[in-house]
Amino acid sequence: MWLLALITLVVQLLKPAYQQFPRQCVTREVLASKECCPIWEGDGSACGARSGRGVCQDVVVSEEPNGPQFPFEGIDDRERWPLVFYNRTCRCLQNYMGYNCGECSFGYFGPNCGERRETIRRNVFQLSTAEKQRFIAYLNLAKNTVSQDYVIATGTYSEMNNGTNPLFRNVSVYDLFVWMHYYVSRHALLGGTSNIWMGVDFGHWAPAFLPWHRVFLLRWEHEIRKLTGDFSFTIPYWDWRDAQGCEVCTDNLVGSQSRLNPNLISPSSVFSSWKVICSRAPEYSLRGVLCDGREEGPLLRNPGNHDRNLADGLPTSAEVDFTLSLSQYDTGPMDRTANMSFRNTLEGFGNPRTGLGNSPKLGMHAALHVFMNGSMSSVQGSANDPIFILHHAFVDSIYEQWLRRHQPESSHYPQANAPIGHNSEYYMAPFLPLYRNIDYFLSSKEMGYEYSYLQNPGQRFVDDVVSYLEEARVLWPWLLGAAVLGALCSTAMAVCLAKVSKSMWRCRSRRQGSEKQPLIISTDTEGSSSSYRTLRP
Repeated sequence: MWLLALITLVVQLLKPAYQQFPRQCVTREVLASKECCPIWEGDGSACGARSGRGVCQDVVVSEEPNGPQFPFEGIDDRERWPLVFYNRTCRCLQNYMGYNCGECSFGYFGPNCGERRETIRRNVFQLSTAEKQRFIAYLNLAKNTVSQDYVIATGTYSEMNNGTNPLFRNVSVYDLFVWMHYYVSRHALLGGTSNIWMGVDFGHWAPAFLPWHRVFLLRWEHEIRKLTGDFSFTIPYWDWRDAQGCEVCTDNLVGSQSRLNPNLISPSSVFSSWKVICSRAPEYSLRGVLCDGREEGPLLRNPGNHDRNLADGLPTSAEVDFTLSLSQYDTGPMDRTANMSFRNTLEGFGNPRTGLGNSPKLGMHAALHVFMNGSMSSVQGSANDPIFILHHAFVDSIYEQWLRRHQPESSHYPQANAPIGHNSEYYMAPFLPLYRNIDYFLSSKEMGYEYSYLQNPGQRFVDDVVSYLEEARVLWPWLLGAAVLGALCSTAMAVCLAKVSKSMWRCRSRRQGSEKQPLIISTDTEGSSSSYRTLRP
């Protein structure tokens, strides 16, 4: 597997970065028609209709009322997503997924998406050395490979003159997800400079926080599999309960601190060369513009040197246990003030000891972001740091524990009056293909993945054995090579010793018969120097 990863990495990095996005959905014509139903190359039809993969149909959005937190209508491109851009998209059937129904739904594999398989997300510290190296290599590959499927919007629909002037830009596979996390959480632009509304977030501060990030991780995992061809890949998690510091901040994982500047990553880590995007929210707000995806400086991190007025430190096991004990998914206004709300407490705005909302100090998920004191501490730019992936995978596992413990009915997720973007039937911005919030308010097993520490002990033992065998399989070529090399060296040494012994025997025989020549060392008449000659058999 390590060899496959290395070959894939080299091939991808040497590949020229052509503009390979299927631009059927960002041309003037498509934006004018508002129909995003690309052709699936497998059969040459829109949405793979000829093969029964999907159909092109009208997008129907929920008309349920939103909460009062966003007092505007018709000023933000994310409202009633995706209708500002498209009112017709592909609706995929059976086990198919994707903007053209050319891919398999989460948990399905194979050419016809007929193979159901459950993958296991594991603790990053339980990965073998080879698996850790593969994870880091895949991250770096994604950072340095232009996405073949997607571009990012660098302007609002209004700035695009209602689609007649498309404003899009190429982006790497990794930065595509950085931009999506920025875009879902960015401030609303009300027109002109310094004219924004900060009290809105389509993926945070409300019920969709957990479903949205679940899809975000699933899509990220899916794109890595497509990029590398490694469909066994799964996102690892960092179990940060009771951690005394940033345990993953080592050079064989996400990078230690630079000795020259504690805000930077050690030059021994590949992440020291990474450049961030979408990290200057105040600047965008001042100028009244969107992040355009350009590089904005190095990745920053200084764990533990954070503002103690914002958060005490990393979450504890007791805080996780209390959060899991809360039986209501969300409560009251379903925002940061919600009391005794599992979602609000896990997100970090509810006190993880009392459950009271609008806590003066951040806890749980938010506390770790603050603790990292750098790129992670900005909501909009936090996905620049690869710790984001490890962190949110563990947050998702806590969400999964809660779902299994309380087994809520779908009606427990709010259908109406949640902050904008968070009602159950709302499509998640800015995902294409489309995903509804309510569809991810169910167990991860329904989506084909599991967390290793949530498995029953017997199954966990089996998976550990498989992991050890995988490690042995990876090391076996090296061990075999070492054994073969050792055998060759031993044979060569034996041959040399045999030749030396034979030669010495001959020389001894000659010396016994005649003393005319020295055997090895010849000394000149003055004894001032020595010369050597090759031994001959």
